[in-house]
Amino acid sequence: MPLLEVKNVKVHFPVKHGLFGGTREFVKAVDDVSFSLEPGETLGLVGESGCGKTTLGRAIVRLVEPTAGCVLLKGEDITRMSGSLLRARRRKFQMIFQDPYGSLNPRMTVAQIIGEALDIHKLTDSKSARQTRIAELLNAVGLDPTHAQRYPHEFSGGQRQRIGIARALAVEPELIICDEPVSALDVSVQAQIINLLRDLQQQRGIAYLFIAHDLAVVEHISHRVMVMYLGKIVETADAKTLIRDPQHPYTQALISAVPEVDPDTKRRRIILPGDVPSPIHPPPGCPFHPRCPIAEARCKSEVPAFREVKKDHFAACHLAGTKIEAKR
Repeated sequence: MPLLEVKNVKVHFPVKHGLFGGTREFVKAVDDVSFSLEPGETLGLVGESGCGKTTLGRAIVRLVEPTAGCVLLKGEDITRMSGSLLRARRRKFQMIFQDPYGSLNPRMTVAQIIGEALDIHKLTDSKSARQTRIAELLNAVGLDPTHAQRYPHEFSGGQRQRIGIARALAVEPELIICDEPVSALDVSVQAQIINLLRDLQQQRGIAYLFIAHDLAVVEHISHRVMVMYLGKIVETADAKTLIRDPQHPYTQALISAVPEVDPDTKRRRIILPGDVPSPIHPPPGCPFHPRCPIAEARCKSEVPAFREVKKDHFAACHLAGTKIEAKR
């Protein structure tokens, strides 16, 4: 059984108009998304800013309420839970946030930040056990336990993100939603945090939904990758296959923008015309067709099925596999 199953999830935000705030339109931030995640697996989720990645992650942990669909954790639909039942299930899934500065309470010490989760779920039975557990968690993320009485402003960005990871680990979760956890950090610190997450996964068997816009980072940490565009999943495959042989034109464009490490290798850049359409009024047919260099007439009217174009490689494109002519 998959650890996590997301089935036909939609998140639509109402847009208020007029003096009395009547709702006439909706922002379709997440529009009919389905996928599954196995125990101990890392599933990368990539796409441009505003495509719905963060909203999807927040909907999974119920920080945003889904408009439709269901989220199954070990077969239990957490979208139908509330109160004490939901609180008990929250031990199984946690979230690491993008901003290591805004996600920590500046008025709380590190011990209070990490210990809060221990207190809520009653995971320690004495003050000494609580202190020991906090020290263990700080050690696990590479921080000095003697710094537990310090405040967030006394740490660097990378250290603050480690505190956020320790807080997520406190309840021994089986799933962690990583919402662009390294995008606000320096490149050298990014590598340290990515390696820490990989080590923790190997030691504890945690599954990650790793949200990012940097394909190079996602390829390094993920087993499988999903590509999101305008609230929909347009392609998914194992990480190496997707990078080597992208089937969707949008994925091809994303990969063409990834810098090459080898200075002698020059990747041809695919420049997409226009801007991302409004999620309030998404285009008919394929949502990518207004910017797609190879779009045909049917792309403007027929919604492409999300189908298996190669073994374990799925794409939502009528012309999946067609390579775009790139500019030098």
